[in-house]
Amino acid sequence: MKIIISPAKKMNTETDSLEPTQLPDFINETEEVATYLKGLTYEELKAMWKCSDKIATENYERIQRMDIYRNLTPAILAFEGIQYQYMAPGVFDTEELEYIQQHLRILSGFYGVIRPFDGVVPYRLEMGTKLKKHRLKSLYEFWSDKLASKLTTESDCIVNLASAEYSKSISRHLGQDVKFITCVFGEMVGDKVVEKGTLAKMARGEMVRFMAENKIKNVKDIQGFNYLNYAFSRERSDSNTYTFIKQKEKDFQFTR
Repeated sequence: MKIIISPAKKMNTETDSLEPTQLPDFINETEEVATYLKGLTYEELKAMWKCSDKIATENYERIQRMDIYRNLTPAILAFEGIQYQYMAPGVFDTEELEYIQQHLRILSGFYGVIRPFDGVVPYRLEMGTKLKKHRLKSLYEFWSDKLASKLTTESDCIVNLASAEYSKSISRHLGQDVKFITCVFGEMVGDKVVEKGTLAKMARGEMVRFMAENKIKNVKDIQGFNYLNYAFSRERSDSNTYTFIKQKEKDFQFTR
């Protein structure tokens, strides 16, 4: 079983605690992407990133001095978004770290697929980015079926905790022999299940923590997830989608 998650825009450099164990598998492709980015002007990059001058300047300077082989941070500590905060890998014990290294994979527009202890540098590049001045139109075209092929050589069961932008880089290339289960974290609004961005990111991080703490190996066991007041809804789930509904405090019994 492999668990896929999205990266985070906010990143840091942390070279004093845990050492990275290896480079990402697609480092040659990453080198090609880095060379492409370095060939763009500040204005072209800012338009690509759709961000403020402050963020554009910071990331433009990062690209100019980028060395993807030095001063590397283990990926699981490099990303600082909400999902990673709620996963809290910094307090995982040795067995939990070993679990995520075996089962967790981070999808990336820059690196492709990253293991938790692969060494990375800070970057800004969304998977949905359209490419200009390049032979291909998008990162989806650039990565094509490489990411799905890599994952399916490791497992025929994928638990999808990534956003739609990232998960479709995998799902569109899967055969029917691969089990691809998307987890939905929502709340009831009338008779509809509605996912809210921040809450869903929090729940995705907590789900990784739940799986690591419980050493989940059978995918059906994630139906026991009950962190952040979520409970599995059998009637709103099927073989390809596990739906978790946020419960009202008075209806919820917390066990952890």
